[in-house]
Amino acid sequence: MTPPAPRRDKGLVRPYVVTEGRSHPTRNTFDLVTLVLAHEDRPLGGLSPEKHALMELCLGGALSVAEIAGHLMLPVSVVKVLLGDLVDSGHLSTRAPIPSAELPEAQILQEVLDGLRARL
Repeated sequence: MTPPAPRRDKGLVRPYVVTEGRSHPTRNTFDLVTLVLAHEDRPLGGLSPEKHALMELCLGGALSVAEIAGHLMLPVSVVKVLLGDLVDSGHLSTRAPIPSAELPEAQILQEVLDGLRARL
């Protein structure tokens, strides 16, 4: 029995076509957890279908780069190139994620534990 021929989705577009042949964003400041915010006042006309879909997605609220790539089913590297273009054109802004709280020092935790044990 011969294996089935590989399927090609009708909507498949090569990543280099989506990014207009570029493999790196104009700015290299996007991390997987960088938050992306869309500016509602920017016109969407003239954007490529992928950029338009990215804008529509981000108009719902802040999303991380990883979330955008997942929703659009595009490689993260492609999303970063698209994001760079949209930030340069003023359609999007980005911000670093809110840092998690710093963990207390082990010494402080040990002192609390010792104090609790002394009271029991």
